[in-house]
Amino acid sequence: MESPAQVRGGTRWRRFAVVMVPSVAATAAIGVALAQGALAASFSVSGQSFKVKASELVGQNMVQYGGVAPGPEKNYPVVVSGFKSATITDMCQSVVTPNVPILGTVTLRLQAGFGDKKVVADNLYLDVASLNVDNAVFDHMEIGLPAKDLQLPGRRTDEKGVSPAAPYGFGQQAKTATLTGVRQTAWATTAGSFTLPNLSLRLSLGNDECFPDIP
Repeated sequence: MESPAQVRGGTRWRRFAVVMVPSVAATAAIGVALAQGALAASFSVSGQSFKVKASELVGQNMVQYGGVAPGPEKNYPVVVSGFKSATITDMCQSVVTPNVPILGTVTLRLQAGFGDKKVVADNLYLDVASLNVDNAVFDHMEIGLPAKDLQLPGRRTDEKGVSPAAPYGFGQQAKTATLTGVRQTAWATTAGSFTLPNLSLRLSLGNDECFPDIP
């Protein structure tokens, strides 16, 4: 099984046609371990974005600030959203890889947290390229704080390969954030732990994203 640092960024597809069976087995094993809360979850900037959709995300001690996520060939401006803890309902995550030898376009899609059993994460950070929600409610919101003054979970400072916020960059925080109808495109996700009940993980040919591109 790959280490969490190697898991970051998803499956390496260039040799997919040669090693498809062991790759699928390893990915499935990682998914099972995550579902059992056995692994820290860490997905890095591979130069390939992914989509996340959820019916609802409820986060405690939310912080937001601008950052830069370095990729293999260029850097990506991101909005970093951090939560000390979060619960996610009806989560879907997908990444599409085009031009896989022999197979063409391939989608890796993960779903979890349906019904009463929600996805649970702690020390969750999302490097977001775009975010759309149907509704957002923030409790005890503070806007315009310098990033250095953000409270728990605060600025991310120990994540290899991800630049922390500038100390006096724009930041905001809230005691609680409730987002419904979430559709986001992200470059990276890190969390102290992820628990994913009712996990479903599959590979499919073609484009099977969690939601279509939003203009």
